[in-house]
Amino acid sequence: MTIANIAAKPEASHFVGGAYIEDEAGAAIDVIYPATGETIATVRSATPAIVDRALETAASAQAEWAGRTGAERGRVLRRAADIIRARNRDLSELETLDTGKPLSETLVADASSGADALEYFGNLAATLTGEHIALGGDFVYAVREPLGVCAGIGAWNYPTQIACWKAAPALACGNAMVFKPSEVTPLCTLKIAQILIEAGAPPGLFNVVQGYGDVGAALATDPRVAKVSLTGSVPTGQKVYSAAAGHMKHVTMELGGKSPILVFDDADIEDAVGGAILGNFYSSGQICSNGTRVFVQRGLHDRFVERLVERTRGAVIGDPLDEATSFGPLVSEAQLDKVLGYVDIGRAEGAEIVAGGNRIDRPGFYMEPTIFTGVTDEMTIAREEIFGPVLSVLAFDDEDEAVARANATEFGLAAGVFTRDLARAHRVIAQLQAGTCFINAYNLTPVEAPFGGVKQSGVGRENGHAAIEHYSQLKTVYVGLGPVEAPF
Repeated sequence: MTIANIAAKPEASHFVGGAYIEDEAGAAIDVIYPATGETIATVRSATPAIVDRALETAASAQAEWAGRTGAERGRVLRRAADIIRARNRDLSELETLDTGKPLSETLVADASSGADALEYFGNLAATLTGEHIALGGDFVYAVREPLGVCAGIGAWNYPTQIACWKAAPALACGNAMVFKPSEVTPLCTLKIAQILIEAGAPPGLFNVVQGYGDVGAALATDPRVAKVSLTGSVPTGQKVYSAAAGHMKHVTMELGGKSPILVFDDADIEDAVGGAILGNFYSSGQICSNGTRVFVQRGLHDRFVERLVERTRGAVIGDPLDEATSFGPLVSEAQLDKVLGYVDIGRAEGAEIVAGGNRIDRPGFYMEPTIFTGVTDEMTIAREEIFGPVLSVLAFDDEDEAVARANATEFGLAAGVFTRDLARAHRVIAQLQAGTCFINAYNLTPVEAPFGGVKQSGVGRENGHAAIEHYSQLKTVYVGLGPVEAPF
């Protein structure tokens, strides 16, 4: 498999009103293949005219879409899921070009999970009902209604999945969406927009506009947008949340984390090491829910570290388009420089590198999977989100200490516990301040389950029935059947 035989170049920069459109006045955005550093495509940032057109067509399509029954909407979403699955390889190859993630990952974790979301919410669409409240003679009914036009702002690590995680519940509830992918990974979402049209969605229901932060800000502040859903960093989330609040918009913020994994002495060591690998090195560590603070009880600490280093040596680092590769590059030169900077800080502050720590001498943005030991809570690498393949091992003595230290962070996206004692597992999970938790597993996020964080890691939930509450609103109607009594 080579880049030359993959159709990476998009037909145009934006997908608006059911068709690809271009505006040469927009600033050029080069798409860089992380495995080689070469430019594989160029798109243009949306001008105000493009953004305006996207919002206008979305509003028009939303009115028609909301008039369809839930069953009709559901059929469109399920057809889109079927098309995605039929094209999974092509979409996965494009995702690999966009992000640099190995094809061995994208084939099973990206477009396919997007299809899962469209199928799940497509099945839910016909079940979205209100309620009836009997009040003797009078009664009240509540109707679930769409919000209107929603804005989605994506991150660069899972472009296809994020677009579908936002679009699926939004569309199931009768909304339209204008989606801005990350400028780093702009290609994949265009294909999702095209597939939705093929599946029977009205033109304009799901529009894609490219751009930098100014385009996202335009969407977040436009009065035609009823809701903003962002996946991104905490600083970006704070800006977007603040802008949306000024217009009293609904929001979902899925932000960053510095999540803990607690490994107790009695844990199955292979499972615990596997969880640490999934929580630090999958997608080259570029996952918001990663458990980058691995707390290991002292009785297991040395054996855990030894086995972790052994298994990390088994990473196959190479061409992401080769399915034998299990560890690819970081998404960009800037991200690589940022992560290597944290490695330098970790060294300087006294942590010990027991594996990795270096840039790999090859084209592209590769670095070795990196493991620090001797990490203490006050070190920068234990406090700040790195978003790269850097794992910190921290030793602890007892359960209360582990819980207190795990919670001593401004973040609260995810947490994991590895132990054979299920009573302790549930007891510890109940005390951890995180929105998405795992027992004897890590980073498994089925669409059926709500996903999201607490504290600085965000507000709202994606996936599961919970997402419906964030993409719809209730209208309450009191019905009087008797005479109206008034004081005068």
